[in-house]
Amino acid sequence: MSVSSMRTTSSRQVRPAVADWIRTQRWYSSHTNEPSFTRVGLWSLTDHRHQVDLEVHLVLDESAPSPTLYQVPLSFRSAPLLGGDRALVERATVDGETVYIYDAPHDPAFARALLALMLDDDSAPGELADEVEVEGHHALTSTEVRVADSHVLRGEQSNTSIVYELVHPNGKPAGPVICKVFRALSDGANPDVTVQSALSDAGSRLVPRTVGNLSGRWGDPRVEGGRASGHLAFAQEFIPEVEDAWRVALRAAEAGESFSALAFALGEATAQVHVELSRLFPAREATRGDIDGILGSMRLRAAQAYADVPALATEREAVDEVFGMAERASWPAFQRIHGDYHLGQVLAVPGRGWVLLDFEGEPLRPLAERSEPDVTLRDVAGMLRSFDYVAGSLAGTANAERAREWAHEARDAFIDGYSSRSGVELRAQRALLDAFELDKALYEVGYESRNRPDWLPIPTSAIRHLAHRPRA
Repeated sequence: MSVSSMRTTSSRQVRPAVADWIRTQRWYSSHTNEPSFTRVGLWSLTDHRHQVDLEVHLVLDESAPSPTLYQVPLSFRSAPLLGGDRALVERATVDGETVYIYDAPHDPAFARALLALMLDDDSAPGELADEVEVEGHHALTSTEVRVADSHVLRGEQSNTSIVYELVHPNGKPAGPVICKVFRALSDGANPDVTVQSALSDAGSRLVPRTVGNLSGRWGDPRVEGGRASGHLAFAQEFIPEVEDAWRVALRAAEAGESFSALAFALGEATAQVHVELSRLFPAREATRGDIDGILGSMRLRAAQAYADVPALATEREAVDEVFGMAERASWPAFQRIHGDYHLGQVLAVPGRGWVLLDFEGEPLRPLAERSEPDVTLRDVAGMLRSFDYVAGSLAGTANAERAREWAHEARDAFIDGYSSRSGVELRAQRALLDAFELDKALYEVGYESRNRPDWLPIPTSAIRHLAHRPRA
């Protein structure tokens, strides 16, 4: 089957049905604006069974002040994909023939070709390309495996992940792999790939083992010179049938069971990853510009929180004092960190302990900022806020008071574990840590006021507590 009559490499238009479909996806970020889509690039993969046309369209949306470039993989079939109804983008009629267009990650042909491009040195992108160059890289010694099954992981918002079941030629399982297809593309290396790969290559068991990645160069009008480069997809070890730390912690809080030992171990694991990152990536002393930049962003976030929840304006003076104390404090070195750290970013793996995931950083921050050195206290503060969210989610229940005590004990144990492994006494950096935790709570106010108003008391209570907490 050929779909050349449906589009040509010179055409920049996005099919109306595809445009309508993009607008409904969770990874599409501009739901409040009328989209303005243009296809700026395209590359293809080869289905060696010669049954499916596989294309990846790069679609620029200029509807927002900051345009976003989306990666949109599509598969074209002459007959329906078995079980593919949920992934159907369009059923089109071309020259009297029916063509079925699917969200390609759900198509086994695309899944096979994508992984082969990473793992097989003899595999290459398809012949069709427009302004895009693609190259696969594998982190492990290439071994002969085949895909027995694949499916898309549900629930993701910013990317699309394909889970593979791999087998050796003799039929024995080769271990599952998960491949994250990045939906929003930016110029520059993705920290999820670079940071986790560096830890994995160094032998850390605190992150999933890296399998490979796909990088590319493409035409991008947002970039000076019109050419951008970066990561398109990332494959890593998949750890199935385990719970994340949020579920483990919430179950313990609901049952009134102590989480102290697990929180202490989580603090140790967090500190160990920070130590490893400080060795693998350049670190530097904090400059006046670094400090002013971070405190400036904190004050902007506070102003936004007062606008979102006017009742918080009564805390303005106390909040300013917290930031003032941080400004006068001694700041640690800047280094690579996780950047979006909370209980949902950690897995509880039997026999292995805590395993940290998703080093992509805060999704709302520009990619270039997420790759910059930062303060490890940002990660610590994120985890402390996560413990408070466990307790806050139980507000209004019979366990509410006990959950608050549970969170206090878990926070203390996490700090103890972190301090023990890192050699850094976190309580001696309380002025800075309070500022970072307060900043996180101010961010949460904006998020909860727009998305989960019932949860707004969780961050507002934290802001009032942190702003008035007794200090030396």
